[in-house]
Amino acid sequence: MAAHTSKAFLSLGQINGPGLGLYSSLSRVTYATAPSTNTFTGNKGFPDKGKRGPFVRKPRRDAGEPRTEKMAVDQDWTAVYPAAASFRADSVPLPVRMGYPPEGGVHPAKKGNLELIKIPNFLHLTPAAIKKHCEALKPFCTEWPSALDTDAKCDEHFPIKMESTDYVSAGMSVRNPSARIVNLKVKLSSLNLDDHARKKMLKLVGKRYCKATGILTITADSCPFRQQNTDYAMYLLTVLYHESWKTEPWEATKTTADVEEYSWENSPSQNNILDTLVRMRVAGEEEVEGVREELLGRREVQEYKDSVTRLKNEGESESTMLQYREAVKKVFNL
Repeated sequence: MAAHTSKAFLSLGQINGPGLGLYSSLSRVTYATAPSTNTFTGNKGFPDKGKRGPFVRKPRRDAGEPRTEKMAVDQDWTAVYPAAASFRADSVPLPVRMGYPPEGGVHPAKKGNLELIKIPNFLHLTPAAIKKHCEALKPFCTEWPSALDTDAKCDEHFPIKMESTDYVSAGMSVRNPSARIVNLKVKLSSLNLDDHARKKMLKLVGKRYCKATGILTITADSCPFRQQNTDYAMYLLTVLYHESWKTEPWEATKTTADVEEYSWENSPSQNNILDTLVRMRVAGEEEVEGVREELLGRREVQEYKDSVTRLKNEGESESTMLQYREAVKKVFNL
């Protein structure tokens, strides 16, 4: 209990004041009473129990049931996750687990799981949310053209396709260096190229052309941004197209060994097979005019032509050699 004491201070002073031209002496006595500040308490910093009562903390409010226990079966999920947000265990009615499992245990539950909070999620992009987004965007969209009702028509009018990839990763940055890569694909048959320009284009692009599908693929990854790589890929396609149409002076000096594809017309193979067939047909008789043209129109000769052309262009393989053997047997009736 603190002991309160009082002290009285006596102040004596003499004031000289003028009065009627004379100086008279006036006396003043002042008494002051003030409580002493010297107190002692054993409960320093807390209220005095004798005057204010005991110090009682307010009780904590009990945690209620999580939202998942109150959700209805037909809960509108777009109201729970209307936009991108971190994982909230009390709002997701799924037994999600994530993290390193303890020895002989299971993965940690979702309650207080920091691993679920750190990673991005797609809880705001459910089918119901995407449907609502589409309904909101419909007034700003135009109808799909009726002339483009099939994929073939789309490829005919829009032959160039640009492909890129977006990545979602749990890291220090949402950006991925591979997202800048752009692949330009176009069917070579959709470009306005003659025989010379097409063969020159194939020489220039090299392995970027797929013979099985007839698609030319140009990959651009030199620039740091996707749009820059897109513009660069279109620039490369434009340069390839115009360079293919150019005819250099040295191209007129090409020989048979320099051609890109084997041509059977006027080749030694054509002359040899026709000479042999003509001798077999008119043996002992005078050569009839127009026999060579007639032989070129026969089905067996056309099959022999296709087999030789494929063998020269694709190289020796089991299928090409088998096709060539069957064509020779048919053309000589073996």
